[in-house]
Amino acid sequence: MAGGAFVSDGGGGGSYEGGVTVFVIMTCIVAAMGGLLFGYDLGISGGVTSMGEFLSKFFPEVDRQMHAAKRETAYCKFDNQMLQLFTSSLYLAALASSFAASAVTRKYGRKISMFVGGVAFLIGSLFNAFATNVAMLIVGRLLLGVGVGFANQSTPVYLSEMAPAKIRGALNIGFQMAITIGILLANLINFGTSKMARNGWRVSLGLAAVPAVIMVIGSFILPDTPNSMLERGKYEQAREMLQKIRGADNVDEEFQDLCDACEAAKKVENPWKNIFNEAKYRPALVFCSAIPFFQQFTGINVIMFYAPVLFKTLGFGDDASLISAVITGAVNVVSTLVSIYAVDRYGRRILFLEGGIQMIVSQIVVGTLIGMKFGTTGAGTLTPATADWILAFICLYVAGFAWSWGPLGWLVPSEICPLEIRPAGQAINVSVNMFFTFLIGQFFLTMLCHMKFGLFYFFGGMVLIMTIFIFFLLPETKGVPIEEMGRVWKQHPFWKRYIPDDAVIGGSEETYVKEV
Repeated sequence: MAGGAFVSDGGGGGSYEGGVTVFVIMTCIVAAMGGLLFGYDLGISGGVTSMGEFLSKFFPEVDRQMHAAKRETAYCKFDNQMLQLFTSSLYLAALASSFAASAVTRKYGRKISMFVGGVAFLIGSLFNAFATNVAMLIVGRLLLGVGVGFANQSTPVYLSEMAPAKIRGALNIGFQMAITIGILLANLINFGTSKMARNGWRVSLGLAAVPAVIMVIGSFILPDTPNSMLERGKYEQAREMLQKIRGADNVDEEFQDLCDACEAAKKVENPWKNIFNEAKYRPALVFCSAIPFFQQFTGINVIMFYAPVLFKTLGFGDDASLISAVITGAVNVVSTLVSIYAVDRYGRRILFLEGGIQMIVSQIVVGTLIGMKFGTTGAGTLTPATADWILAFICLYVAGFAWSWGPLGWLVPSEICPLEIRPAGQAINVSVNMFFTFLIGQFFLTMLCHMKFGLFYFFGGMVLIMTIFIFFLLPETKGVPIEEMGRVWKQHPFWKRYIPDDAVIGGSEETYVKEV
């Protein structure tokens, strides 16, 4: 079977009038700040849960276990379900709220969803900062989850709809870039607040209000997308906005394609029923489900959630564990820049495949090094040299993720769904992502306790499976306008059997197709 298909930039959307304007770039940068919400939370929880004052106040059992003279195994230092619930509860709320966000996004536009997400995140951060018991912590985390669910539902779709096809990947990855910056800032803040005599954890959790305020303000400043305006019957405003973001008066061809897609969407009364039942949406359903599932089983959130906890478990000191988390966060940011540079030059597939191979090798090496030092008993200590090698390969793993499954896990699902099922497709993407993020967050420390160093082999095996999946089933989507994705599926050797001829909107019939 062919590995996929490459669709050239020629034909279809490649001939649209207009170019890249300062207005659209600034708009997408502001919108991408929604990723700060997600990123800050991903980074902040691990550092806070490694702080002694926080543990002694809310999770004294874990604190006592940490300081016990004898432990059953080093792998089980932080194995506590309530502590893991503090981290994971957010993603359960994000899962539930993503379905409500889908309806709001479709009916009221992308901006309203971003506003709701920012307000929920702001209230949740205040609950956490002033928490006096575990119940307040969990309620705050649930509100943060509502914010994440709404922001992750609306922001990637907003970016994909505003960006010109030829740089859609780079601008959309701005969302992932904001996530990585949020993670790095959280790690730096945790390192600073860990030096405070008291209430450092309150400062760390409370500062989540900053990206929330940015999100709320941004939702008032940002214009709505032409697609969203068309969905609500605002045809003249949609044309004017398209002219503005493309920097051209003649946008007739692109506007007509958007109108055609919108008219097709209006005939769809139940996008959820259609995406599950109609064969022509089968590729979108598969990738909106499989990509977020696989993204979580790369094992990345083992690093992002629990980096300080993981490094502390492996014998790094308090400061060393937080510094190591900062280092991996910095690698994450820099490597995402690589993806921004490469995604619209070399395409999505090559980044997926190269990043996958890099992650597989790194996971195997890390698992082997830990196994050699701790074995199955968990008894042992790391030499400085071994600790440096583990950190180096974890950084190599993070780099591979940051230019492949990290940004592309959000970009690809947001750009492959036709307008008529786009909110439903994105809701599936977010909900699957959040569900498996919840599972990883809730059970990772328990898995580490029982699977020990074999856990890294487990994630390496999962990355191997998902890399094979991408090689055979994902066509290249670089430079293809969202409204013409039916043409891409129709030309793929596997997916073409599901796509009827009338599902191909626009584009040139002479588009060059090359089997990979």
